[in-house]
Amino acid sequence: MTAIGTLTTHHVGLNVTDLDRSLAFYGEVLGFESLGEGAEGDSRYAFLGQHGRLVLTLWQQADDTYAATRAGLHHLAFEAESLDHVRAAEAALTARGASFAYEGVVAHREGAASGGIFFHDPDGTRLEISVPKGAEGAEAPSESAPTCGFF
Repeated sequence: MTAIGTLTTHHVGLNVTDLDRSLAFYGEVLGFESLGEGAEGDSRYAFLGQHGRLVLTLWQQADDTYAATRAGLHHLAFEAESLDHVRAAEAALTARGASFAYEGVVAHREGAASGGIFFHDPDGTRLEISVPKGAEGAEAPSESAPTCGFF
């Protein structure tokens, strides 16, 4: 153990171009509740969570959409309670016209029990909803590379 002890992720902050659009996406589609909103100058922000626990902050201060070629966030992954919940999220995302990297539930790698869906938010940020088991039999997009690394 290091001198600073064990660290866990508290929340993730994302820059967005349109806070209202992102609030609708993360709230209506992914089920996050607003824990608070505010503004400072031209920047607006919102705190989102589940069951009163902060998970995500959205900051309306981006001039452009997500770019996979810039340093920073690669993708944001959420773990669901079950594969049925992953499929429910997929249906809600499909109804909203979300962009998916792969069709349907895919395995994290060939033969893995873990897997999920890989998609993009309104600003193009890469997102994943997966389960640690239950995806047995799902195909992987690549035989050797991790699915989440290349979408």
